[in-house]
Amino acid sequence: MHDVPEIRAMIRELAVYEKAAEQARATEEQLRAALFGEDPAAFVLIAEDGDTGGVVGFALWFPRFSTWTGTRGMHLEDLYVRPGTRGAGHGRALLAGLAAICRERGYERFEWVVLDWNAPAIAFYESLGAELLEEWTVCRLTGAPLARLAARAVPAVG
Repeated sequence: MHDVPEIRAMIRELAVYEKAAEQARATEEQLRAALFGEDPAAFVLIAEDGDTGGVVGFALWFPRFSTWTGTRGMHLEDLYVRPGTRGAGHGRALLAGLAAICRERGYERFEWVVLDWNAPAIAFYESLGAELLEEWTVCRLTGAPLARLAARAVPAVG
């Protein structure tokens, strides 16, 4: 819980790298509730420097469910390692830790998305054996389109 300010800072750093700084609006309070509240929405692994103990990276994930396999899986929302510490194995250690959680919990899928222009990340993921599912496109509703669609909802009965 004491790492929340560092997690928030790294989320902002990641958003800057991904050219979307204005979209990273999560507050420390929101992250604290989402990660450490009574009903967590997500979970996080932290990477620390072995010499200094400083936080150098994080992996934020949440469970998902596959109707095709009938089992839970894991969605990695964010993986970030600070630039000055890349290449030291922190990213691989974070992903290995998540893979171990998948195996322990019986999750059959471990999935995430990567920006198509992020060649270093794509190469890294491929080196781990990740399959790139190029036939899938991420869809998103936010703001006014989300509100318009929600307004068309039929009230639930019972």
